[in-house]
Amino acid sequence: MEKITEVMITREEIAEAVDRLGKQITKDYADKDLVVIGILKGASVFLADLIRKIEVPMILDFMQVSSYYNGTKSTGNVQIRKDVDNDIRGKDVLIVEDIIDSGVTMQCLIRELGAREPKSVKVVAAFDKPSRRKVDYSADYIGIEVPDEFIVGYGLDYAGKYRNLPDVCVLELDGGDK
Repeated sequence: MEKITEVMITREEIAEAVDRLGKQITKDYADKDLVVIGILKGASVFLADLIRKIEVPMILDFMQVSSYYNGTKSTGNVQIRKDVDNDIRGKDVLIVEDIIDSGVTMQCLIRELGAREPKSVKVVAAFDKPSRRKVDYSADYIGIEVPDEFIVGYGLDYAGKYRNLPDVCVLELDGGDK
C-alpha cells in the first residue's frame, strides 16, 4: 500500500528548471549535430517539455533501459529493452533522463553509447538524488536536486503508476521503503 504525503516540487518550479535547462542547452549546442535520446518511460514528460525549449535542430530518438523491475531500488543490473534507431557516430548526443539516483544505470548507458563513437555524450536529468550514489557520477545538466525520498510524478513512477501527476510528490510506502 502506498500514499502520497506531500508535494515536494511544484509544476511551477519544474517549469522554471526546464526553461533554464533549455536555454543552457541551446547555448551549448549551437552549431552542433545534436541527437537527443529520451530514456523511456520516465523521461517522457520531461523530454516533451525540454525539447520545446531547445532552439537548435536535433534528431530525437529513444532508448528504454531497466534496472528497477517494479521495485523502489535499482538492482544494479542494467538491460537495454529498446535501442536507438539512429546511428550516433560522430554526433553530439544528449541523453535525457528523469532522475539520477545510484548513477549505475547512467554510467552503464554512457559506456554503451560511448562505444558507438559519438563526438560527445552528455546527460540532462530533471532531478538528481546525489545522496543515493553508488558510483562517482554527476550529470552534465541538472534540473532540481532532491533529498532521499521516494518521489513520483512528472514522469517518475512507482510500479508504473503516478507518472501523470504534474507535481513531484513524496510517496510513502508501507515498510518505509525508499
